[in-house]
Amino acid sequence: MGMPDAEGHGPSDGLPGLPPEWGRVVVPDDASALADEAAQLRRELRRRASAARWRRLGLTGHPDGRPPLGLPLLILLVAVLATAAGLVTVTWPRSSRGTDRPTVLPQSTTPVPLVGRSLPALDLVDADQTPVPLRGLLPAMIILVDSCACAAQLAAAAGAAPDGVQVVSVAGGREVTPAPPVGGRVRALADPTGELRAAVHLPARPGAAPALLVDRAGTVVRVLPELGGTADYREDLARLAG
Repeated sequence: MGMPDAEGHGPSDGLPGLPPEWGRVVVPDDASALADEAAQLRRELRRRASAARWRRLGLTGHPDGRPPLGLPLLILLVAVLATAAGLVTVTWPRSSRGTDRPTVLPQSTTPVPLVGRSLPALDLVDADQTPVPLRGLLPAMIILVDSCACAAQLAAAAGAAPDGVQVVSVAGGREVTPAPPVGGRVRALADPTGELRAAVHLPARPGAAPALLVDRAGTVVRVLPELGGTADYREDLARLAG
């Protein structure tokens, strides 16, 4: 049992012997009188627990248990990085696959070969500006004379053409170049729209007259970039007549 203190309190107070350095310990009859001391004790326990958590994370907190200053900066940095990543994802170019926009292919500049293909169904005009269907003159050797009158070559082609094969001269615009005097075997026409020249894919060159050899079915069997001697195409004319 403890001994009475200097003021006469001792075992009769209901407490066992306590260390002298604690001083006088008074236990009140009403526990509510200790509410302030209990609140202060709870705050101290929370502060110590918070400080222990920051130490486990390798951070040094404020003495009163508040988080360290570097933590809000770290949270702000993470938020900025997440926002930047979201913006990059939204603005990054995506593939057009699955969209409603059609895929546009670049237009080829390589001319499509006319040989082996059907002659375009064109209407030319004669000297009276009367429409003449070009496909109604087949089989034929069609000679473009929009950049060369080439009367000698036309006469030679008309002389080499067998019976049943028409020789047609086609001038540019509406003015028909008169056929040479070879017995009327050259049909002189004009191409007001220039569609035949465009279909051949050969630019007009002064002094050059390209020619097309077209069979009875309307298929282009040969294109001569420049009309030369009859030896270059005599066999082709014979095949057109067959």
